[in-house]
Amino acid sequence: MARILIVDDDAAMRDALAAAVADLGHVPLEAGDGSEALTIIRAGSAEAVILDLRMAGTDGLEVMRRLQGSHPPPITVLTAHATAANTIEAMRLGAVDHLTKPISQAELKRVIDTMLASRAHTGPIAHGDQEPDEFVGSSAALRSVQKAIGRLADADTTILITGETGTGKELVARATHSHGRRGNKPFVAVNCAAIPRDLLESELFGHVRGAFTGATGDRAGAFRDANGGVLFLDEVGDMDLAMQAKILRVLQDGMVTPVGGRPVKVDVRIIAATHRNLEQCVREGVFREDLFYRLNVVPVHLPPLRERIADIVPLAEHFLRQARGPGLGPEAAATLLRHGWPGNVRELKNAMQRATALVRAPLLTESDFSFLGSTPARPKTVDWPDEELANALARLEEMLIRRALDRCRGNRAEAARMLGIRRQHLYSRLERYGIVSAERTDDVPSADTIENGAR
Repeated sequence: MARILIVDDDAAMRDALAAAVADLGHVPLEAGDGSEALTIIRAGSAEAVILDLRMAGTDGLEVMRRLQGSHPPPITVLTAHATAANTIEAMRLGAVDHLTKPISQAELKRVIDTMLASRAHTGPIAHGDQEPDEFVGSSAALRSVQKAIGRLADADTTILITGETGTGKELVARATHSHGRRGNKPFVAVNCAAIPRDLLESELFGHVRGAFTGATGDRAGAFRDANGGVLFLDEVGDMDLAMQAKILRVLQDGMVTPVGGRPVKVDVRIIAATHRNLEQCVREGVFREDLFYRLNVVPVHLPPLRERIADIVPLAEHFLRQARGPGLGPEAAATLLRHGWPGNVRELKNAMQRATALVRAPLLTESDFSFLGSTPARPKTVDWPDEELANALARLEEMLIRRALDRCRGNRAEAARMLGIRRQHLYSRLERYGIVSAERTDDVPSADTIENGAR
C-alpha cells in the first residue's frame, strides 16, 4: 500500500482516479492545482504522483520544473492532448511515463507499479518548449522515440539514429538538440554522402590558408562551427575508411586538426545517422568496427512510415495545414493508408504539397492521389496505436469531433448534425476532451440549415 498523489484541476477526473487508486489497494491523495501539489510533495506525503499536464495557474510541467534539484517521488504525466513537445519535455524533466487520457485501470496499475518500483527520480534543468514543426504522430514507435529524446536531451552521449531515407532522422537530431542544455548553442548538420570525398575533410575539420590549391583563406570546419553544440553527421555510413579513422580520433580525444594546421580542442556532441546496416558494413569491411561502437552508444531506430500507420493521416493533415491546402476527405485518407510510402514521411509531405498545388476543391478525394500509383506490399506487422480498445475508440471519437468542428467553423449545432449525434451528447464530449470550439454559434443556424428546415 502506497500514498499516490493525484493532481488534476478536473474534480470528476480526480475523483475517478482516486477511486481507481483505492481499488488497487493504495491510499489516494488529491490536489486540485499545481501549488497544492507542490506543498504535498515537498512535505514528503506522497510516494508517487499522477500529474495532469494542463491546469490553470501552475501546470504540470511547471510543477516538475519547480521540483528540479530536489528528490521528489516518481511522477507520471497524464494529459488529454499529447504532443511531441510536451512528451519530450515531460520525459526530459524526469517523468517515469507520459500517458494520454482516458487511462484504463490496467494501465493505471502498470504505471503505479513502475513508479513504486523505481522510487528514483532525477530531473535535468528545464530548457525550452518549442515543438519541432513536423514531429507529428501518435504511433507507439514514435512515442517511444519522443520519450527517448526526452531522456537523452541533456546528456552528452553519442547517438546513432537509424532508419530508411525520409523517415525523419534529422528531425530527431534537431529535437534532441533543441530540447537539451546545448539548445542555445550551434546545431551543424553535414550530409556525408552529399560532399565529394576529397572535400569532406576540409568541410569537417577546416583548413588554413595555403594548405592546398584554392585555399585562399582559413576555414573553421563543421566541428569548430558546432563547438559547444551538436554536430549531426548524416549518412555517416557513406564515409570512406580514411575519413572514418579521422572521425574516430576526434571522438577519442576531442581534438580536430585542420588541413595544414595544428590540433584544436573542441567540445561537440555527436549525433550520427544512417540508412545503412552498419553491422553488416562492419562484416563487409567497409565500416570500422571501433568507430561503429563509438557511434552506437545509444541507438535510436525510426521505423518506416508503412509500419507507423497511426501517423499517416495526422502527418498528412499537418502538411496540408502547413501548405494552407484543402481538407482530407475520408476516401482520400483511406487511399493514403493503403499506400506503402517507400519514400516515407518525405514522400508523404511531397504528396500533400502536390495535391495542394493542383486541387482547388475544399476537400481532397481519392482521385486527387491517383499519382501515387501502385501500392507496394504492406508488411504483415504494422504499428497500430498500442492501446486498449476503449482508449483507441475515445481517441477516434475526439478526432472526428475536432474535424467536424473545424469543418463547421466551430458551430457546435452543425457539428452535432454532421456527426449524427444529439447536441447534448456533443457538449458532454467537448467537456470530456477539453475541446473549446472557435465559434460558439449553436443557436445561429447556417444558411444550409435554414434552407433544409424550410423544405
